[in-house]
Amino acid sequence: MTKIPLLGKTLDELKSIVEELQMPTFTAKQISEWIYKKRATQVDQMSNLSIKNRALLDDKYTIGCSKPIQVAESNDGTKKYLFKTDDGHFIETVFIPDEDRGTLCVSSQVGCKMDCSFCMTGKQGFSAQLSATEILNQVLSVPESEQLTNIVFMGMGEPFDNLLAMLRSLDILTSDYGLAMSPRRITISSIGIIPGMKIFLEKSSCHLAISLHSPFPDERLRLMPIQKTYPITKVIEELKKYDFSKQRRVSFEYIVFDGLNDSMRHAVELVKLLRGIHCRVNLIRYHAIPGVDLKSSVHEKMIFLRDYLTNNGIQATVRRSRGEDIFAACGMLSTIEKQKQKIKESEIDHLHEN
Repeated sequence: MTKIPLLGKTLDELKSIVEELQMPTFTAKQISEWIYKKRATQVDQMSNLSIKNRALLDDKYTIGCSKPIQVAESNDGTKKYLFKTDDGHFIETVFIPDEDRGTLCVSSQVGCKMDCSFCMTGKQGFSAQLSATEILNQVLSVPESEQLTNIVFMGMGEPFDNLLAMLRSLDILTSDYGLAMSPRRITISSIGIIPGMKIFLEKSSCHLAISLHSPFPDERLRLMPIQKTYPITKVIEELKKYDFSKQRRVSFEYIVFDGLNDSMRHAVELVKLLRGIHCRVNLIRYHAIPGVDLKSSVHEKMIFLRDYLTNNGIQATVRRSRGEDIFAACGMLSTIEKQKQKIKESEIDHLHEN
């Protein structure tokens, strides 16, 4: 019998489990503390549960943690971890150290359906949704887990296309019974799936980052097919209904491509598009990927865009690139080669069996 993971369960669900196993109600809180605060990896480590209750729990349930199977380290200290999911897929997770900050970039899907032209994950295609267990496992199972100050859902996948698992993860990350992180330390990045975005904004207090990349609809559509279904003007129209002038923040990710979206007319249109919304624009250097005929803009143009936006009332920064030498930078995550390798190994095994 396959055991059910406890990682990813809410406190109410743990209460139902202990009730089913005829344990005292307070045992649910003890279990949540062992999983989310003490980072237990085995049921047997829960020493304040009786031996009988541990045996009952262990009979049907497992913690559900699994360590990364591979790590690559960049010259700048960034680390990219490879995880294997229970169904045999692969995902990548990136740890970014920076003075007194430790940021983890987590994945929400195996691959992605959105097919953005500049993204290696999009080129990989979509394979599977990650469960809350698999999302939280990235946070709890990297060696730097205890050092994390910030979490960004900017890895593989579109978080709002896996809305329920993402929201469950946020609940556990921010609840007192869970990891008790401040929502201000967590950012969800999306290309702008409006129905999911609206639910997220109502149910969570975490920050939001929207992939923008061009203020002109025709250009954005060439970069991002989602523009046809959810135009950026409609996304911003929806965002203007919320107050981002206090603790909660909305930002716009803007990869700067040479000769495509780095001109004065783009700067002027960006100001026009974003006027009236309290936000930040993160200008990002494009990281070249195989088979895509796009180039990063020169640094001087990125500085021009930053200064023009800032001088016109929109806070803008040029984001420092991290982990490019290990394919861990923005838009570079992909496990397609691992999947191909797995298929090839399976075919070889099949041949040997015959």
